[in-house]
Amino acid sequence: MKNKIITFREAIRLTLNQILQNDKKAILIGEDIGIYGGAFGVTRGLINKFPDRIIETPISENSFVGVALGAAIGGYKPIVELMFSDFVTLAMDQIVNHAAKISYMYGEQLKAPLIIRLPSGGGRGYGPSHSQSLESWFCHIPGLSVLYPSNPNDARGLLMSATKEKSPVIFFENKLSYDVKGEINENEIINIGKAKTIKEGKDITIISYGRMLSIAEKVSLELGKSDISVEIIDLRTLKPLDEKSIINSVKKTGRVALLVESSPFSSIASEVISLTSNKCFYNLKLPPMKFAALDIPIPSSTRLEKNIYPTTEEIVKKIYDNLST
Repeated sequence: MKNKIITFREAIRLTLNQILQNDKKAILIGEDIGIYGGAFGVTRGLINKFPDRIIETPISENSFVGVALGAAIGGYKPIVELMFSDFVTLAMDQIVNHAAKISYMYGEQLKAPLIIRLPSGGGRGYGPSHSQSLESWFCHIPGLSVLYPSNPNDARGLLMSATKEKSPVIFFENKLSYDVKGEINENEIINIGKAKTIKEGKDITIISYGRMLSIAEKVSLELGKSDISVEIIDLRTLKPLDEKSIINSVKKTGRVALLVESSPFSSIASEVISLTSNKCFYNLKLPPMKFAALDIPIPSSTRLEKNIYPTTEEIVKKIYDNLST
């Protein structure tokens, strides 16, 4: 049977529908996720099929994430949607001090199989408090898994795998990815903690995730015009990190560039550079390169906003210049 071609948004909705159908303990919790269908239309129509398991909440992130945590401890499978990932700051106590630690504090007598979906990233002119990339925050917390798919098939597969976890999962969805189309294979299992090599190469490894994968692919095409062979790795899971795939690739190419949407300090790029510097030191022909947003709040003006992210041209020039020295 031919695989479907659908958008990232439709892949998430299809998967949520499947989860709700297959598991009577699965519930969706969040703001405007019912009749309105969610801030980005992901849950549209689900309330008509599952009216008793779509729970619309007041605008109180700390409260409804706490409710979801209690439901998870009580045997339910809650999937929480926040309107914007920025608003997760209001629920950090529930996530960091409680959900991530419950299993450890109670000797695994309590579990918290909780999924928190976070529309993330900039590029839409939403301003400094609605456009941030906060994924590295959660990677610092023991007890959390952090996922960040870049395409519809990975979104479907990783969300299905997240429902099998016994501990909390933070699930990032880039806002500019929602309209991205791709083929999905509903029978494919995508394991948490496994990166994907989406292009083989021999001269340099580019590592990225989320919407920045599309930039990495453009960079690869441009560098290919100068006979520079690029290997591209999509992390998919930020924690646990697939260290083996990263190390094997960097040992092969001898060069590595990290491409992220977040600000540079204490980023996922920083962690991967630390890993490769420690594990691939004698294989590196050049210092690792990091491409990230400027270390400033994200402007509301789209004209200003586009200038804080690395462009294809800037990345190509720096990589080409470094490889040419």
